[in-house]
Amino acid sequence: MEQLEPTLAAIGSADTIEAVEGLRVAALGKQGWVSALLKSLGGMSPEERTSTGPRIHAAREAVTAALAERRASLESAALEAKLAAETADLSLPAPVAPRGSVHPVSQVMDELAEIFADMGFAVATGPEIEDDWHNFTALNMPETHPARAMHDTFYFPDKDAEDRSMLLRTHTSPVQIRSMLSQGAPLRVIAPGRVYRSDSDATHTPMFHQIEGLVIDKGIHLGHLKWTLETFLKAFFEREDIVLRLRPSYFPFTEPSVEVDVGYTLINGKRVVGGSGDAAGGGWMEVLGSGMVNRKVIEFGGLDPDEWQGFAFGTGVDRLAMLKYGMDDLRAFFDGDVRWLAHYGFGGLDVPTLSGGVGVRA
Repeated sequence: MEQLEPTLAAIGSADTIEAVEGLRVAALGKQGWVSALLKSLGGMSPEERTSTGPRIHAAREAVTAALAERRASLESAALEAKLAAETADLSLPAPVAPRGSVHPVSQVMDELAEIFADMGFAVATGPEIEDDWHNFTALNMPETHPARAMHDTFYFPDKDAEDRSMLLRTHTSPVQIRSMLSQGAPLRVIAPGRVYRSDSDATHTPMFHQIEGLVIDKGIHLGHLKWTLETFLKAFFEREDIVLRLRPSYFPFTEPSVEVDVGYTLINGKRVVGGSGDAAGGGWMEVLGSGMVNRKVIEFGGLDPDEWQGFAFGTGVDRLAMLKYGMDDLRAFFDGDVRWLAHYGFGGLDVPTLSGGVGVRA
């Protein structure tokens, strides 16, 4: 037991964690003196173990307690020294945590919903897997219409319970038919959503996004349509100098039908919407299709065309995003490249909206 006092003294004066560990091994390790004493108990008589055993166990407990106390003291001193040496500049901004982005398509969808909500439009939705009656027939598209062809439409091999062909909707116009059938008139809705066509290049993708609008009421005319589109485009592009040009066109679901062009100016090689397309350095660009709802479509919607009239319009959400935010390839919208999204995406906590400043980038 003569090693006990020197060991406790050495532990009390140890000045590093490593020194404490060395003393632990010397006393309690496999070859340590305390371990040797404990092993010696096996060769003693019962009387010797009774008298010597408690003193050996007490020595082990004393060494163990001294080691733990000294280790804790040294660790505490090391922590205090580290804290005293380190300083934190509380004026520095907090590190930026990784965060997601709002996709430009989602952003533009939100902007369009706010704009049309201010004009009294509700948002209507419908299935993306449609039957050919809602997608074509009810929109006055005969069996021979080219839009029904396999090269343009994704058909399913099976038919529905009413023996109608099933397909991925080629536009959101079926939502207009469903809205008339379910809600009647008067009606004022927009129908945003995904649509599908067999086409792919720099300005077309097999899946893209559309928004269509429908107004059904009494006494509706083209003047109402033009005012609605002007108000919408001025709010969306945040310019008062929006100039529209309406050109006669043909759509089976509207009569008369008009293509809507908007004036733009070339600035640094980019088309900037605003101003007259007939001005120097300007031009016209088609952005919308529209017209007065065809009488047959109103009938298919379950309404009397002699009592109710209306107008409809449609445009590509992706195309509007490209024009407003300066993107030049539609395919990049669907590539899933996080670098592209980091450049064009919008912060989730400061999404620009009409109420929060449309066009203010995060």
